[in-house]
Amino acid sequence: MELEQTFKAAKAASRQLAFMDRETCDKVLEAVADAIRQNADRILDANRQDLARMEASNPLYDRLCLNAERLKSIADDMRHVATLPSPLGKIQQERTLRNGLRLCRVSVPFGVIGIVYEARPNVTFDVFSLCLKSGNACILKGGKDADTTNRTSVSLIREVLRRFGLPEDAVTLLPATREATSALLQAVGYVDLVIPRGSKRLITFVRDTARVPVIETGAGVVSTYLDKAADMKIAPQIICNGKTRRVSVCNALDCLIVHQDRLPDLYRVCQPLEAYHVTIYADQPAWSALSGKYPEALLQPADSDTFGTEFMDYKLAVKTVGSCMEAIDHIARYDSGHSEAIITDDRHTAQLFQKMVDAACVYWNAPTSFTDGAQFGMGAEIGISTQKLGARGPMALEEITTYKWLIEGEGQIRERS
Repeated sequence: MELEQTFKAAKAASRQLAFMDRETCDKVLEAVADAIRQNADRILDANRQDLARMEASNPLYDRLCLNAERLKSIADDMRHVATLPSPLGKIQQERTLRNGLRLCRVSVPFGVIGIVYEARPNVTFDVFSLCLKSGNACILKGGKDADTTNRTSVSLIREVLRRFGLPEDAVTLLPATREATSALLQAVGYVDLVIPRGSKRLITFVRDTARVPVIETGAGVVSTYLDKAADMKIAPQIICNGKTRRVSVCNALDCLIVHQDRLPDLYRVCQPLEAYHVTIYADQPAWSALSGKYPEALLQPADSDTFGTEFMDYKLAVKTVGSCMEAIDHIARYDSGHSEAIITDDRHTAQLFQKMVDAACVYWNAPTSFTDGAQFGMGAEIGISTQKLGARGPMALEEITTYKWLIEGEGQIRERS
């Protein structure tokens, strides 16, 4: 019953947000960005308390960790969202029927968006900024690993909302319990949409349990195909950046697929990974090509669990193929439809790869690390959708709005049938 009151309050707040003007919204986002900067020590202290309860070897540790640079990036993303055009009130279609009725399809908020996420404290600020800008209230259900950080962050946001006379229930953080997750997923009539962000296990649970609509953001099992026509001047940096820029995020590279004609060059491609102590799990041809060249302690044979694994760590699978089609088949079998890449100077092969690979983002001669709403110029993102119905890829402002039809008449009535 207590959570039902929470959901009711969020729904009521969403109706109030419908009357918020764009100027006020942007000022709130700027004020929250200022609050992040002014209260950095407070946020980082809360984050240190969360980090102290997690082993540094945990793949989620890097996602949980905040520092001054990351806080600045979060604040900068929020300021960027403030500069973006409002996604609301856009006329998507207009027509006049033969009977004189005037129809207009216009973009509107969903209402209340629930987010279920794990050890990702940046999500708290990202989701708030996008939801406020799109006129949605948000209900956050973070994991217990980041609960202290999340509560501090939401407290700061609510302080700013109160200062501007806006309902603080525009953002709500639920208890970090399974019971709260279940209640959110069953909140029919209060919650209009739920978006899970986290592990494959979390996403599957949300999809299979929810009675409210869900947009599925997938775990990232990501591959890059090194074609026989690859430019070897750019290949090493693309693969190293894709793997090591930040290993715990969903766009990080998990598998390098290499054409058999490129096996003599495989060590050149993998050499930059040595500096990051990346462990390579190679199939037999790749293992033979790397043996004696790549550090023995970091070279392991692939096994039945190697491919299709989202490592979230300094680990990389290597698979040898005889053709681009074989690479595409491997991706179709093992990967998650998130982000894939090909490195080649052969335009025909690149176009074949981009056409046939079934993923939200397909790259040619660039690393998958660019799959990110901010990098795509969309501001902060609310998630990467791997489904095909509705939003796909990075989800930002437009992806978290829906539409309604406005009809204007002059007394027309419909004929009886």
